[in-house]
Amino acid sequence: MDPNDTTSSPSRRAVLGGMGAGMAAAAAMPGISPAAAQQAGGAAAVPPQAAKRNPLTQYPKPPFPQQQQEPPGLASKMEPRPDHGEKSYRGAGKLIGRKALVTGGDSGIGRAAAIAFAREGADVAINYLPVEEPDAREVVQLIEAEGRKAVAIPGDVRDEGFCGQLVARAVEGLGGLDILVNNAAQQASRQSILDITTEQFDSTFKTNVYAMFWITKAALPHLAEGATIINTSSIQAYEPSANLLDYAQTKACIVSFTKAMAKQLVQKGIRVNAVAPGPFWTPLQPSGGQPPDKITTFGEDSPFGRPGQPAELGPTYVLLASQESSFVTGEVYGATGGNPTP
Repeated sequence: MDPNDTTSSPSRRAVLGGMGAGMAAAAAMPGISPAAAQQAGGAAAVPPQAAKRNPLTQYPKPPFPQQQQEPPGLASKMEPRPDHGEKSYRGAGKLIGRKALVTGGDSGIGRAAAIAFAREGADVAINYLPVEEPDAREVVQLIEAEGRKAVAIPGDVRDEGFCGQLVARAVEGLGGLDILVNNAAQQASRQSILDITTEQFDSTFKTNVYAMFWITKAALPHLAEGATIINTSSIQAYEPSANLLDYAQTKACIVSFTKAMAKQLVQKGIRVNAVAPGPFWTPLQPSGGQPPDKITTFGEDSPFGRPGQPAELGPTYVLLASQESSFVTGEVYGATGGNPTP
């Protein structure tokens, strides 16, 4: 399904407008409850995310086709192609007027967050590596299709100087900054510590930890009360896999960073939280994040028997970015497919 094809379904405004009209008409009748009013709106009034479905069978399950890509990988080359909410996410105005920067926003969880933010009314800047431009162009089109401003900023967050430029360009392009999502990540599977070079160890920490530190530090002078920071950790912080030694360490660092920063910033009215996903179907996996022979069965060990899709995390990032989570800071939100974090 082409995420850029909008000809086969009504616009978001048309759907929401029709739903509102149906409910308003029914609600005007004496004795009609809000629930009955929604039913009176008909099947077309129910947005995709409201439809009741069995989560075990909601998305593709293994076995998947054998596939490999050079790092960092592209979502557009994966089979099946990940679902980032391109067709399903419907906004409700939760982030109107907000301005967000999402690192790793071209694909995977970052892409799902960027799409959801835009559909909730936010302008969004995304960062990605230059080789990920094909995926990034799709995200920009999706953001702009919502009438929101999209700012594309390619570059390598392992460079401290670029991290400062990234924030400056995002602030200039968006006209401010309210939401920071530190999501860019590197993951490389190695069976033994003897196989992990100093170069890989350094690169993983610079991408996953140093960049988060540099970007947050650069962003802080631009964040006012009501702003939010969301960091992407992992179940690996709590249940590390033997083949992800360096990656798991970085994800544990992110948990500690999140909790400490939340304490630093709470009196400024700035909230800091993290999300800890389990196995998710993103380009990290076929581009070296998992051994090649594990891709066909990826996610089958979760209680759901499948990996998560990025679309299943978009609403989580919206929740933590919005005023609906106004009493939440220093928390780590687990989305692990049935393997709960502590």
